[in-house]
Amino acid sequence: MSTPEQAAPSSASLLVRAATGHPGPYPPVWFMRQAGRSLPEYRALRANQAMLDACRDPGLITEITLQPVRRHHVDAAIFFSDIVVPLVAIGLGIDIVPGTGPVIDRRFESEADLDRLRELTPDDVPYITEAVKALVGELGGTPLIGFAGAPFTLASYLVEGGPSKDHARTKALMHGRPVLWGSLLNRLAVITRAFLQVQIDAGVAAIQLFDSWAGALSRADYERFVLPHSRSVLEPLAATGVPRIHFGVGTGELLASMRAAGADVVGVDWRVPLDEAARRLGPGAVVQGNLDPAILFAPWGVVEAEVRRVVEQGRAASGHIFNLGHGVPPETDPDVLTRIVELVHSLS
Repeated sequence: MSTPEQAAPSSASLLVRAATGHPGPYPPVWFMRQAGRSLPEYRALRANQAMLDACRDPGLITEITLQPVRRHHVDAAIFFSDIVVPLVAIGLGIDIVPGTGPVIDRRFESEADLDRLRELTPDDVPYITEAVKALVGELGGTPLIGFAGAPFTLASYLVEGGPSKDHARTKALMHGRPVLWGSLLNRLAVITRAFLQVQIDAGVAAIQLFDSWAGALSRADYERFVLPHSRSVLEPLAATGVPRIHFGVGTGELLASMRAAGADVVGVDWRVPLDEAARRLGPGAVVQGNLDPAILFAPWGVVEAEVRRVVEQGRAASGHIFNLGHGVPPETDPDVLTRIVELVHSLS
């Protein structure tokens, strides 16, 4: 499964080297949501299988995580899971509804709801430990990326009751009841950090904190209400030596603040060119991204030109991990992803 560049331990992989500002001959490539969605072998495996059930089955987690590595020869695997898994593990009633996303049975509304957010322990998620250890053994020198949802994004789901376009309830609670808001995010930060630590202890080579909805905030609100809690997740994990990637959508104005939360690598969506992102982030920055997922549906000549542009602009940073600016759309032709990997690998 491993390429010659990946024959060494995952700690010496292209991904870890790039994440720590010591890039190799070309940017490592992986794709958010590569594990699933667009792959026919994934859809066949997941037929009649609920998402959360799949996320708690070590055998399925392992197979789904490996599928894109086998097919695309990407430079990293992303652990197959979902950001609400730790919340379900501590007993919250959440369902992932196809076509909608996570739906919460009881919205978070008051101080009494804090009691439902107990700390997470490794015994709550034995399937995570089992699957990570199995994957590390299978992947050899190909690094495995673990991940979790950031406190703000998890809070938004809990407060809204599901996905939201305007995050109105979330912002109302954040501004109107800041003490309760702080208590909510404190508890979510503890849960998230514990969930990431479980993955690190089991052997992942890097972790990514997804703050999917942080782009809904102004920089001032992000720095006041969110950054301290993301920092309380990421900064303590620095001692593990595992690179920390921080990503959100629509976060062009927040990039420097997200780096300040304790990120070794900042993910950039397609709205900000990587050379400009590197400038905003400051000296020594490492970036991840940022091909617009919509480009995957364009003719190959367009895709190739855009990939070359992203790689060239990524050279302005101290390190660059090639990725999309968001997740792989489910309608994507998998062969296009394979060709992108081959192209990036040729751009030394």
